[in-house]
Amino acid sequence: MNRETKRMMQRQGQMEADGSPATRRAAAGTQTRTPRSQKGPSGRKRTSPVQFVREVRDEMRQVAWPSRSELINYTSVVLTTLIIMISLIFVLNLAFGKLITLLFTK
Repeated sequence: MNRETKRMMQRQGQMEADGSPATRRAAAGTQTRTPRSQKGPSGRKRTSPVQFVREVRDEMRQVAWPSRSELINYTSVVLTTLIIMISLIFVLNLAFGKLITLLFTK
């Protein structure tokens, strides 16, 4: 049983936090919790726009940004690959176009 299954079973009340089976507190067939549709909004309070911007800024500080030389290197690799792929597609398109015109003109 993986972690996701264990967490799901804990949320459903089928398993305790330590992994042991949950004890039944209610009689069989009765529901102990209210359905999700009858509950109010989720237990988490919405963050304000200011708090959101602060959290985004904090996360952006943790990003490993490339240096200038790495950026130039990555950009040149992408552009070279792009030029090669465009050339390959152009040549194949031209060749297949010529082949189709030869087949249908005879």
